[in-house]
Amino acid sequence: MSKNSRKELMSWIRSIAIACILAIVIRQFLFTPVIVSGQSMEPTFEDANKIIISKIHKIERFDLIVFHAPNSDNDFIKRVIGLPGDKIIMKNDHLTINGKEYREDYIQPNKDRTFKGQKYTQDFTVEVPEGCLYVLGDNRRNSTDSRVLGCIDEKSVVGTVKFRFYPLKEIGVPK
Repeated sequence: MSKNSRKELMSWIRSIAIACILAIVIRQFLFTPVIVSGQSMEPTFEDANKIIISKIHKIERFDLIVFHAPNSDNDFIKRVIGLPGDKIIMKNDHLTINGKEYREDYIQPNKDRTFKGQKYTQDFTVEVPEGCLYVLGDNRRNSTDSRVLGCIDEKSVVGTVKFRFYPLKEIGVPK
């Protein structure tokens, strides 16, 4: 092998090694792809949607998060309803947090399919402890969320959803 060929080969090896290291660092500490599994977040996400989550995050109310589910090997994706210290009341499908009522437009397509007089979300009242989050799936009738799991430890959060890249017709920032 000539000296120029060896130099060219080393240049390629170095470039590939740097690219691999960067990819590992970015995936481990900044962003990672996730595949949605199940129906608990419909209509926002459907089974097999592919999303990107950010591992650098400040969690806000109504953010979509991925977290390590307690007593499970799986990660769950849910919507943050309550932050530490919040008092949440769900009564007659009306969400009140710290005395302020909120509209949940993201569940409306599912809610519209319920029979007249039926509740989409059962009534509950909860105070979120420090260091915890209260999360709900958008498909309230088919979701294992804080109503079952209890409040989620903030340390179990893997990241916040930033972008959907599949299916292509729904590519973009989910709401």
